[in-house]
Amino acid sequence: EVQLVESGGGLVQPGGSLRLSCAASGFTFKYYYMSWFRRAPGKGLEWVSGISTGSSSTTYVDSVKGRFTISRDNAKNTLYLQMDSLKPEDTAVYYCAKYKTRYYTDSAYDAKDYDSWGQGTQVTVSS
Repeated sequence: EVQLVESGGGLVQPGGSLRLSCAASGFTFKYYYMSWFRRAPGKGLEWVSGISTGSSSTTYVDSVKGRFTISRDNAKNTLYLQMDSLKPEDTAVYYCAKYKTRYYTDSAYDAKDYDSWGQGTQVTVSS
């Protein structure tokens, strides 16, 4: 059974940092493209960042470029999202997601292309 478990969310002041983690199990993590999505209050699901299997390619939505860094540790089956210079508009529930097929080498922004999701972790940026 595929499981994705996020952690690391919380309340942080504007300008602060958080590091999200996503522990994966039940599949061969190193073979799959992975992404982070978020859902802000009253808004739809938004793709935030994606990373290729070997970490050679990372992509970001424009609103987080230069502030967020996605990474993965295939030996630990864990996906990360380092979030710096946080803004109130980053407030959302953050989800990690597994791409539907293995060995995918391009970027993927559509939630419909992901077949497994974590339960989400709340990030609140407020003073």
